[in-house]
Amino acid sequence: MPDITFIHHDGTLQGFEAPGGVSLMQAATGAGVRGIVAECGGSAMCATCHVIVDPVRADRLPPPTGNELEMLECTASERQTTSRLSCQIKVTSALQGLTVQIPERQQ
Repeated sequence: MPDITFIHHDGTLQGFEAPGGVSLMQAATGAGVRGIVAECGGSAMCATCHVIVDPVRADRLPPPTGNELEMLECTASERQTTSRLSCQIKVTSALQGLTVQIPERQQ
């Protein structure tokens, strides 16, 4: 179970051990992380689980799919270089120490 930290827009840190095999979005909503709306439930049909991955660890993630890239064009907050949909990131041991920022708005 990797330790993952979410940085809220106000700078508040929220860290927890995320269960392996689920999406980062599922882990976040299960841990009560505010700001991950997840309207579509994880099917990459919206951009309300947008996160900005720490650039230091972004290379640990597989590249985004075409569908994810398309949805990232619809983010409510400005898309960043390391923006991802948390529903498309599978939690594995390789994500130990991952830090992601929650943007100001999801909708």
